[in-house]
Amino acid sequence: MSNRIARPMSRTTARRAHALTVGILFLLCLGCGETYRPVANPVIPNQPNPAFTHVVMVISDNGVNNPGASTTIDVSGDTATSQSQTGLGPVHAALTSGTQVFVANSLEDTVSEFSVAGPAPVITISLPSFCGSPPCSMPVFIGGTETGTVYVANSKGNTVSAIATATDLVTNNITVGTSPVSLAETPDTQKVYVANQGTNGSGGSVTAINTVDKSVVVNPPLANFGWVSPAWVVARSDSQRIYVLDQGSGLVAAIDTSSDAVVSSFSVGIGANFMIYDSRLNRIYVVNPAANTVTSLDASTDTLPATPISVANPKSVAALPDGTRLYISSGTVSGATVTSKVTVINAANFTVKTTIPITSVKAFCTVKTWAELSVAAAADSSRVYVGNCDAGDTAIIQTSNDTLVTQMPAPFSARKPSTDGGTPPPQNPVFVLAGP
Repeated sequence: MSNRIARPMSRTTARRAHALTVGILFLLCLGCGETYRPVANPVIPNQPNPAFTHVVMVISDNGVNNPGASTTIDVSGDTATSQSQTGLGPVHAALTSGTQVFVANSLEDTVSEFSVAGPAPVITISLPSFCGSPPCSMPVFIGGTETGTVYVANSKGNTVSAIATATDLVTNNITVGTSPVSLAETPDTQKVYVANQGTNGSGGSVTAINTVDKSVVVNPPLANFGWVSPAWVVARSDSQRIYVLDQGSGLVAAIDTSSDAVVSSFSVGIGANFMIYDSRLNRIYVVNPAANTVTSLDASTDTLPATPISVANPKSVAALPDGTRLYISSGTVSGATVTSKVTVINAANFTVKTTIPITSVKAFCTVKTWAELSVAAAADSSRVYVGNCDAGDTAIIQTSNDTLVTQMPAPFSARKPSTDGGTPPPQNPVFVLAGP
């Protein structure tokens, strides 16, 4: 036990303690008023998303004697991130494994292959050439659901070429019907169906290909359907149905993939030439510029609505991946001027939500099909892209308020400037492909 005795506080120490206490009380009283004094908390900004940026590829034509281009657009920034040179007359493109882009060059019997991530290198894949000068095969469509193989419809060659994506080599040339114009592979990668348009009134056909050995299905029941001029093919997500649009008869035929037989057909009007499959809502949307209509087909029951929606001269259509809306491009011609717009449709009740004017320009493109105003929706549903062939640009629409954000010019073409010392006119977009 300590024997130290506590001494009383000195006067000087006591004064100091008293002054300190008064000061603390004064400061506390200043905060007791009615004035609110906010406390600043640090705000931590959102960190960059390490995931792959959503992109869209725009394929542009540069005339019959000059290579075309593919422009990659960053969805989040509305900017062109890279450009790749294609072959002559690019008309269609496909994406495999989310990384490889394949472009069908219709005027030189080749396919261009390059990476989504960068513009180079571009690999040129030669297709069969059986005549004096190209185009002999004339590739017009490319697609597939396999990671290891992509398929090319050769309109003039009456063949489908299978290309190995790992080696960029043609492994098979499969003889199909006359003038194949489009194809679709089932998601289970078991079969490829080809729409053969036919020529000179000879009548069209539909070819089924076994993907395992690349052989043609012999004498399938679908051959007896009485095709006139098939124009488009889409596959249902469960792989049990293939739908073929016959432009000449105006019918959409549903094909059972297990038996290769037409199980039902529905009229969408003669002249319908383009359709898409919406996997989110299990619907098919069919564009008919001859009848000025867009029709919705319920793929779960193979039934049509009572009334199609009216759109003047529709060209192409894209559905948002989130299932809320679809966007229809259209162009009306008055004299030498073509005026384009986009009609926005509510998917829930198939009614018009709004229309978005795009531009009025001098008609330039000779293509008057869906390729004149190709449409694609970004993977995150935030943007819709319209490749305007006549205007030489791509219209970018913000879907949150359905407004036109910008019109991105295509790369410069090889044509001469309209004025001395000016810049060359842009190339002409013919196909828009949504990336991952």
